[in-house]
Amino acid sequence: MEQNFQTSFIPKKPIIEQRVTTKRPISILVVISVFIFLTMVIASGGLYFYKNVLTQNIKTMQGDLTKAKGRFEPEKITLLQTLDKRLAMSNKILSKHIAISPIFKLLQSITMKTVRYNSFSYSFVDGKDTSVGNIKVSMTGQAVGYRSVALQADLFSKNKNLIDPVFSGLSLDDKGNVLFNLVFSVDPSFVDYKQLQKTEVDNSSNVGSITSIIPTINTSTPN
Repeated sequence: MEQNFQTSFIPKKPIIEQRVTTKRPISILVVISVFIFLTMVIASGGLYFYKNVLTQNIKTMQGDLTKAKGRFEPEKITLLQTLDKRLAMSNKILSKHIAISPIFKLLQSITMKTVRYNSFSYSFVDGKDTSVGNIKVSMTGQAVGYRSVALQADLFSKNKNLIDPVFSGLSLDDKGNVLFNLVFSVDPSFVDYKQLQKTEVDNSSNVGSITSIIPTINTSTPN
């Protein structure tokens, strides 16, 4: 008996199409953009945190300042402010104050015995009492002969504290003495009261130092 075999070449299972996927490379611009974005996010967070910290510190310092102000008495603060203004004004006045006494001492040391002065006056060159410098001295005097005037003028010219001394108006009186006018300027540092006080303090300190190193002499009678 013949058997009938049916052969089919049609697949019974559906054919699934397989697709091959290829990976695309990541762009460098994308990486940079992501990095910049993350950096900005982190920086913004840090700034926000730093701002909060500063705000808190300012509040704390304001509270401390308020407490510190409360510890001082308002009357004492006002008194100290007034005292500070007075000291500032005193220093300002002192810086412009002049001392005439050094001029007299200098004249006493360099004036010859054959010369004497009849008048003395001083003024400021600019006409305002606003500076220690620019002091002009005017004097009149008489001397025994023209030679005395010449020698006296030489002594004035050799002194560094006297600027541009000029003897003028020479004439004779009824006794034969030479009358003259004298004008000169003074070095500002020479008549600076503040500098003069400092010099006197330094000299006093030097004298004290010299005295302290002098050995004490034993005046007791030996046995």
